[in-house]
Amino acid sequence: MAITCIITSFKEPKSTLKAVKAVLGQKGLSVKEKKELKVIVVDPFPETEEFLKANLKSDKVEFFLDPGEGKSYALNLLFQERDSGNKEDIWILTDGDVYISDNAVKEIADKFKDEKVGCVTAKVVNLDGRETKYGFWADVAFAGVDKVRKRLSSQKKFFECSGYLFAIRQGVLFDFPTGTSEDSIIPWLFWKRGYGVAYADKAEVYVKNPENWKDYALQKVRNIKAHENLNTIAPDMKKARTKSFFNEIKEGSLFVLSQVRSPRELFWALQLYFARLYIYLLAFRDLRTKKSYQDGWRGNGLTESTSLEGKES
Repeated sequence: MAITCIITSFKEPKSTLKAVKAVLGQKGLSVKEKKELKVIVVDPFPETEEFLKANLKSDKVEFFLDPGEGKSYALNLLFQERDSGNKEDIWILTDGDVYISDNAVKEIADKFKDEKVGCVTAKVVNLDGRETKYGFWADVAFAGVDKVRKRLSSQKKFFECSGYLFAIRQGVLFDFPTGTSEDSIIPWLFWKRGYGVAYADKAEVYVKNPENWKDYALQKVRNIKAHENLNTIAPDMKKARTKSFFNEIKEGSLFVLSQVRSPRELFWALQLYFARLYIYLLAFRDLRTKKSYQDGWRGNGLTESTSLEGKES
């Protein structure tokens, strides 16, 4: 099994370096797996390559300069140019503004020992704690996702992956539609080809979340629009979707309250209900006025406060 980790980034050299080191420092792999593990950093800025070369001496790391058309566009290029065609090999997809636990690659790779598994997603961990409103909101959201994925994975049902860290089998999919989230459409395309989706809940990816309302709303509205585009791009997926307004009400309404530990968190939980309703209204308004989802980078609509650049050593 050859394992190639694709790290997509956008001019965040310091955090990307940390993400690369986290992959190279993986534990539990066999000697052969360790030898065959490679990293491809995808970034539209040559400055990122220069920084990595100056601060990292490794023949396992390669830089891929993409045209700057967005994450999904870049992934399609890589799939078409670099896929080995061997279904025992895997792509691991993650971002330059997050980093993974030192057991993540092994936990993910072990899931692919089941030949029926085509996609594997990891557990998302909140770096912000629960001491602020936005940190609490993130903690609750990630806990809810974890609960749902554990249940659906154990039942061998379909569920969407996390773009922060998920993996796919090579030799199966060489491109996918760019008008929606790759972590939703890719698992669905594998599912339609007869492959299952698995949850590696011991593999963790550490994520910095929005720190203010502006960034929170921007990130979440964009995410909702990406998933609503699935109704057009993959109408047959509608009933199988795990990320939707209806499912959020169904799975999250009571769950949010079950996570409350103090009067302050109860106040934040009540605010979260109104916040989620409001951003759904914003997203649906944009879709009605033809302001559709665009596959862009941080500079084209992604949030700034979610970046680890300069915030961690």
